[in-house]
Amino acid sequence: MKALTGLALAIAWTFASAPALAGGSGSVDVAAAGRFAGLALKCVNQEYPNKIAHTLAGDADVRPPRELYPAFHGCYDWHSAVHGHWLLARLAQRFPDAPFAAAARAALARSLTAENIAVETAYLQRGGRASFERPYGLAWLLQLSAELRGWKDPQAQEWARNLAPLEAEAAARIKRWLPDLYYPIRVGEHDQTAFSFGLIWDWAGVAGDTEMRRLLTDAARRFYFADRNCPLTYEPSGQDFLSPCLAEADFMRRVLGSADFSRWLKSFLPVIPVTAGAEWLKPGIVTNRSDPKLAHIDGLNLSRAWMLEGILRALPSTDRRIPALQAAAGSHRDAALPQVTGEHYEGGHWLGTFAVYLVTSHYTPSRD
Repeated sequence: MKALTGLALAIAWTFASAPALAGGSGSVDVAAAGRFAGLALKCVNQEYPNKIAHTLAGDADVRPPRELYPAFHGCYDWHSAVHGHWLLARLAQRFPDAPFAAAARAALARSLTAENIAVETAYLQRGGRASFERPYGLAWLLQLSAELRGWKDPQAQEWARNLAPLEAEAAARIKRWLPDLYYPIRVGEHDQTAFSFGLIWDWAGVAGDTEMRRLLTDAARRFYFADRNCPLTYEPSGQDFLSPCLAEADFMRRVLGSADFSRWLKSFLPVIPVTAGAEWLKPGIVTNRSDPKLAHIDGLNLSRAWMLEGILRALPSTDRRIPALQAAAGSHRDAALPQVTGEHYEGGHWLGTFAVYLVTSHYTPSRD
């Protein structure tokens, strides 16, 4: 391992030595979880700097973020604030006695009031906002709801009830949009459909929303089922934080059974070797972590790691591609996790979520 200093060294050591969480292949202990929670706690109520996604219809619409989005005005932008709250909920649930747990709960309680969510819902329902945070931010909002729904804690259940109107509005917007969406969106940033479809699919399983699962299954058939030879060698683009090819496979493993997925993957990504080794897919290189777009590549390495692990877990245990997928997932994890330090706000306001999604194995396949 290359020389590391300070916090990066501590995080690298933690992930090399900590025991795995039950049911997950990632490793995280309370100290590492505390560092990730600290990134979210620092920003969920930090209003500025702020990049608002807000269309002005007149002078009256010129308002600060805390008034536009009283629950999710921190962490630089709305979607990062939403998944920062998901991070806090996920870690507080899994480490209820950790030193950071009380602060995490306090932050959730401050944001997820019925009053705040009513303002957020009214904002979303106003005219001219049909595409607001669609699909990425809405998908993370549904993931936050799923996390709260599954947390058997009275206060968490209260937060889930408070969030329910915004959850319902987000789900309704996705359902209205999916039948009209004629083409998939294959970019490596927020607008990509495959990654968000995976998050929404997982939420629908928790919420018991069979209509959403039906719409997503139809989207999978229309957009992805006939895809062949995805150009993985063209990736990454210069500011990707999601892999178009791997995200598509990670979504399709949710929709297809193991045998069908194995056959589909062979045609879709024939580049995956049947011999062990990670050389076939190298981690992306970050040249400047203070640049908000170039820093995306750290997120790409994190998301590639969980997508590769999700894919390999969905294959039959005898599949000869598993060692190569494991090796590539490991190389990406090792390259990315030591960089989640918060040294630069450009990455610190969101990379903690991607790290937690990886190390708590939130992507574990489920075809319920």
